[in-house]
Amino acid sequence: MSSPSLSQFSNAAILHRRKWVRRAVGKTLSHITLIATASLFTIPFLWLIITSLKPIDQVFTDPLIWIPKPILWSNYVEALTTPAFRFTLLLRNTLFYVSTTTIGTVVSSVMVAYAFARLRFWGRNVLFGITLATMMLPSIVTLIPTYILFKWLGWVGSYAPLVVPSFFGAAFNIFLLRQFMSTIPWDLTDAAYVDGANDFTILWKIIVPLITPALLVIAVFNVMYTWNDFFGPLIYLSDANQYPLVMGLYAFRTRFSIQWNLIMAASLATCFPLIVLFFIAQRYFIEGITLTGLKGV
Repeated sequence: MSSPSLSQFSNAAILHRRKWVRRAVGKTLSHITLIATASLFTIPFLWLIITSLKPIDQVFTDPLIWIPKPILWSNYVEALTTPAFRFTLLLRNTLFYVSTTTIGTVVSSVMVAYAFARLRFWGRNVLFGITLATMMLPSIVTLIPTYILFKWLGWVGSYAPLVVPSFFGAAFNIFLLRQFMSTIPWDLTDAAYVDGANDFTILWKIIVPLITPALLVIAVFNVMYTWNDFFGPLIYLSDANQYPLVMGLYAFRTRFSIQWNLIMAASLATCFPLIVLFFIAQRYFIEGITLTGLKGV
């Protein structure tokens, strides 16, 4: 066999260099596109921060003032200490609402999902189909019957209508966890049965540690939903001392409809815990979505 000529090596080097250039140009264009898109999404949040630091006469100006003169950090103190926006009470109510519903949703969903995924009983597939069918019903369809039921139980005016349903599972979460559990080898549970473990032990000692990323995804989604939930508290809560942050922010807005700088300061304080949560749980959140997408569905 003849050895490769110098021209062949040269052509191969040229092709390699062209591929490298095309790959570098493609990555550069992708990063430019992503940065430009992300910048568009950050403009409203940037406007929120800037407005929260402005004097009231600089909020709506033409052209827009991007750097407040002067920068009023006192807007946050005024917004969080005013009697119209009792931040400490509202935060305590929100933490209670978020923590109880998150615990209830995660615990109940994982138990129901385990029954559908790992237990064999008559009518299992039918019940699972009915569970999935509940996702087809718009919430507005069941709003009035649900309200009448809670009114009959005497729960309207308390957190019970908002918290108790979370302890009965959520159809989407059950589906997600059930698909994830179905990928776990049966040999693990069969070995545990041989060693004398019951289903409760298997669930919490074997299954739950393996599906922790999926549980974190469900927990984060539930925290985000309940933290920003406005419709539920608006319907079932009537006492201002029970309002979560979102309802308190709405009441603060209706009373101070002109002081947008204070409203923006209160809004930023309201969403700040969610921002902190996202950065803390970002790695687990992405890992859970990835594993759920690869294994669960």
